[in-house]
Amino acid sequence: MKKILEGIGMVLLVVGVCGVLRELTGWFRFLGLARFVTEYFDFLHGREIFANIVIAVVGFAVLMMADHYRRA
Repeated sequence: MKKILEGIGMVLLVVGVCGVLRELTGWFRFLGLARFVTEYFDFLHGREIFANIVIAVVGFAVLMMADHYRRA
C-alpha cells in the first residue's frame, strides 16, 4: 500500500511542478495531464497556476501520508 501511495504522490507532485513551470516559462508542453486538467475544465480558465500548485500540494500530502503509513 505504501508503494502505491508513494507512486501516486510522486506522479501528482511532478505533474503539478511541471504544470507550474509550463505556465510560467512555456516548457514541458508535452505534459498531457497538466494541460488536460487546466484546459478542459471551464472553471479553471485563468487559474492554471493555482490549479497546478494545488495538484503539487496534493501530491506532497499523499507522499506524507505514505511516509506516515510506513511508520504506523
